[in-house]
Amino acid sequence: MGGKVKIWNPVEIAEQAKNDYASQIFPSLLTIDPSLSLPQMTPLVTNLCKDMFKDWSNLDDSCFIVDKISGGITNLLLKVSIEQGDSVNAIITIRLYGPNTEHIIDRHRELQAIKYITSAGFGATWLGIFGNGIVQSFINAHTLEPSDMRDPKLVPKIAKQLKRFHHVEIPGSKEPQLWNDIWMFFEKASVLEFDDSEKQKTYKTVSFREVQDEINELQVLCDRLKSPVVFSHNDLLSGNIMVNHEEDKLYFIDYEYASYNYRGYDIGNHFAEYAGFECDYSLYPNMNDQYHFFRHYLQPDRPHEVSENDLKTLYVEANTYALASHLFWSLWGLIQAKMSPIDFDYLGYFFDRYKEYKRQKEKFVLLALSYLSECRS
Repeated sequence: MGGKVKIWNPVEIAEQAKNDYASQIFPSLLTIDPSLSLPQMTPLVTNLCKDMFKDWSNLDDSCFIVDKISGGITNLLLKVSIEQGDSVNAIITIRLYGPNTEHIIDRHRELQAIKYITSAGFGATWLGIFGNGIVQSFINAHTLEPSDMRDPKLVPKIAKQLKRFHHVEIPGSKEPQLWNDIWMFFEKASVLEFDDSEKQKTYKTVSFREVQDEINELQVLCDRLKSPVVFSHNDLLSGNIMVNHEEDKLYFIDYEYASYNYRGYDIGNHFAEYAGFECDYSLYPNMNDQYHFFRHYLQPDRPHEVSENDLKTLYVEANTYALASHLFWSLWGLIQAKMSPIDFDYLGYFFDRYKEYKRQKEKFVLLALSYLSECRS
């Protein structure tokens, strides 16, 4: 069964975390197979909780109530409530990484980021680590749907929060990761072999020479835009944004792809995610919708004072880098089609994203070139 492989040594990571994380991280050497059904998984989750948190080690198994919060297309999120008598004593979340996800996600980079993102007041508190996942505090909020991201009342909150996120400081290299990651995905995606003959036939229709040329061309253009490098979420889809309306709180979660990157990429990628996994690009925000976002991103306290020039700069950046987002996630889709046991049409996702890249390319490349020539004159 997939998913039993340890991604790391939890004890070593918990030990290292002592140096630069405010609270203790509790380790467990156990792993849990994410392909199991919830009833099969529940006793394993209970054992994990008892092994990791010694205060709970003598509790009866019936005190642990395990629910599935969400199954993303790379990992599984579980909620564990610890009930004693009539009251709930504690609630935690367990993020269980999908099998083979280490082929597309740098888990150590993610962990390094979590420490500092949490310390900066974002998302959930990191509590523990085990063989193929992490344990965090529970966030009392609901996950957005793709349509929620367009809500004119939520847009300013997301923009403001993203501006804050872009100011998080992570020690180490500040080199933007976008093109390193795209080229790494390209190398992996271009040498796949599928056991399923239909999938192999479909895969063979991809022209990697063409994709390679597209990446090269776009990289040159994007570099000319000189988009500021900031600490970026890189995966700001609806499922990674949570809201508690009663408390008026908005959270970003899931930092699997977080790294230093281009401001334009993080925003353009977010806009591309308005389409959801169904890839309905009629939902991509128009210029007015984007300007609404930019005003609250650039000057959260005085959105109406943002200059036309600053709005245009960000519009060019975001939409040119949205093209890079299509390339990144289309290649990701190919790798996932081979590696992931999750029931999702990853091959179809490659074609949907790549087709949208080609559909939008001319419009936004011309926009960027005209902007660059205006800047020179």
